Amino acid sequence: MTAGVWETERLDLDAYLRRVGRPAEPPSRVALDALHEAHVRTFSFDNIDVLLDRHPGVRLDQVQAKFVGRGRGGYCFEHATLFAAVLERLGYAVTRRLGRVGPPETTARTHCVVVVEDPDAQDGGRLLADPGFGMSVLRPIPLADGATDDFRGWSYRLREVRAGEVPAWELSRWRDEGWELMHTHDELPVQPPDLVSGHHYTSTFPASHFRSTLMVTRHVDDTHVSLTHRTVTVRRAGRPTEHGEIDVPELRSRLHDLAVPLTADEEAQLLERIEQLRTP
Repeated sequence: MTAGVWETERLDLDAYLRRVGRPAEPPSRVALDALHEAHVRTFSFDNIDVLLDRHPGVRLDQVQAKFVGRGRGGYCFEHATLFAAVLERLGYAVTRRLGRVGPPETTARTHCVVVVEDPDAQDGGRLLADPGFGMSVLRPIPLADGATDDFRGWSYRLREVRAGEVPAWELSRWRDEGWELMHTHDELPVQPPDLVSGHHYTSTFPASHFRSTLMVTRHVDDTHVSLTHRTVTVRRAGRPTEHGEIDVPELRSRLHDLAVPLTADEEAQLLERIEQLRTP
């Protein structure tokens, strides 16, 4: 296999598929949906390594060792790097894109998504795969203005906007009887150094919220659970959100419930860091 800039030839595809519990299947919309959901349910969204100042990096080798080798999770740059490589190895045509979380006028391009050509479409349709967001979609959404998706009770919408002269896309989720903006990605070309520099900013810039707030989220059965160093939020489709304060022992228990595979050393350092974050 010819080496490319994204180094997808270095992926151990069989090990990844074993980790997420999916077979190798020819490209199809059904297979893509199932793989996306399996990825999101297998790997947590979290910033634990950022808080511990021990993040290995976002190149494919580094992400693969962490996710596939250890079953750990991470944040968008890692999820998108791994998922895009998997899709390419399976025969899908993909494009990496960068986006802004929240109002685009005040946020940097610190989110990464994957645009996939729909293998079943006859007209060159595209799909938005977003496996590395805190409230990740469970399956890709058609990349079309006004497209909506209601899957397992979770509702999302895409709208085409502009980022100057560049096409861009807003992803929103239905919450509290209205659409809440999640992020806006643009169609500017993305190369590996863009992910490295975005990761460097989010993981080292003192004002980055990834440096000051624990974030661990996971889809578990029909619920979505979010942890910070002070709170737990449980969402169930069609039901009121449960939100409450937690102490450090309960947080530790919740991490175990979410099956976050930390070593004893990592857990001890994380709990020490959480104590520091909780100190006024």
